Amino acid sequence: MPRFAIIGGTGVYDPQLLDDTRLEKIVTPYGEVAVQVGVYRGMEIAFIPRHGGDHSVPPHLINYRANLKALQQVGVENIIATAAVGSLNIDMQPGHFVLCDQFLDFTKGRITSYFNGGEDGVKHCDMTQPYCPALREAIVRSGEEKGQTVHRDGCYVCSEGPRFETAAEVRMFRMLGGDVAGMTGVPEVCMARELGICYANVSIVTNMAAGIGTRQLTHAEVLQSMSRSIGQVRSLVMDSFTYVDAIAPCTCALWMAAKEETDGAQ
Repeated sequence: MPRFAIIGGTGVYDPQLLDDTRLEKIVTPYGEVAVQVGVYRGMEIAFIPRHGGDHSVPPHLINYRANLKALQQVGVENIIATAAVGSLNIDMQPGHFVLCDQFLDFTKGRITSYFNGGEDGVKHCDMTQPYCPALREAIVRSGEEKGQTVHRDGCYVCSEGPRFETAAEVRMFRMLGGDVAGMTGVPEVCMARELGICYANVSIVTNMAAGIGTRQLTHAEVLQSMSRSIGQVRSLVMDSFTYVDAIAPCTCALWMAAKEETDGAQ
């Protein structure tokens, strides 16, 4: 059973570095998910392309609940998710990696939780520290080993998409403390926490956001920028898993344990 998983964002549709790969169709209460499982340096790693292998699923229609539940069902305890982002911060330039430690949620029409009343009940999940500090430290160590530009923290702004943000929205996001803008980080991070899975985001800066850069934003530009970074992205993420066990354990799973104790007392 794989302890580790990668959720690949735009431009990351196949981990390629995995050996002995197999495709598993995982049936969840929220739909079926195709999970690729392979081996890297003796570790089993699961992989899901967030938008599908051919980028056919837009950010606002991704089945986040099914994806995260499928990874939990195969035994995953640690997820590193990549995301192509536009930068709101001039210190975070195209080609840089940002390990977000906070987020701002500007999504509108998505299912955001596993606990939506009825049989699922209503639970309020703590998100003071939404991204796993231990997993983030593992990524930092991997980046330092390679001499890559990895920003240790940053605030991820998630918009609904699939359109890009307006220049006025970008100004607002910057005023609120946002560093990078994307369309997929939420509710993914929230659902990982609800399932007690450690989760870290690697944001790959592909362009400066609207009104900061001088060019019109296009999806083609994002893909071109990702193609230049893809080798570094793969090695950064894959090697991060080798550091996990050497780092002090986190408390990400404690919310799930507390919830189960509460459920058992009812």
